[in-house]
Amino acid sequence: MAALSSLSKFKNTGLLLIRIGLGIMFVMHGYPKLLGGPDRWEGVGSAMGNLGITFLPVFWGLLAALAETVGGICLLLGLFFRPAAIALAFTMLVATLSHLDRGDGIQGASHAIEIGVVFIGLAFVGPGKYSVDKR
Repeated sequence: MAALSSLSKFKNTGLLLIRIGLGIMFVMHGYPKLLGGPDRWEGVGSAMGNLGITFLPVFWGLLAALAETVGGICLLLGLFFRPAAIALAFTMLVATLSHLDRGDGIQGASHAIEIGVVFIGLAFVGPGKYSVDKR
């Protein structure tokens, strides 16, 4: 629609809104995992078994909690944006495989798949000009 074509002037504002929304949600999602301690990290990290990685589940769980929490903060700020987006996309891949392994089907895994695709796209696009990285 021609009436909406003028919105293309606000691409950086759109990226900022996406970054803020996803960043807040991932901090809210990851912070409780981070505070959960080794027992929680082990449960989260055991999902790496879907990739054939069965050693050090506490370590992998801590990395996932950090990816979600610190990655969410990085999204918010637009700092280390691309590495954060890639780390979050990988975390969503593991979440997808975990859902599928539990028998949740594509419907149960759809949220992780959708957000993973968004993170991959954001890694290509970058954070926009309203960011610490400014690329």
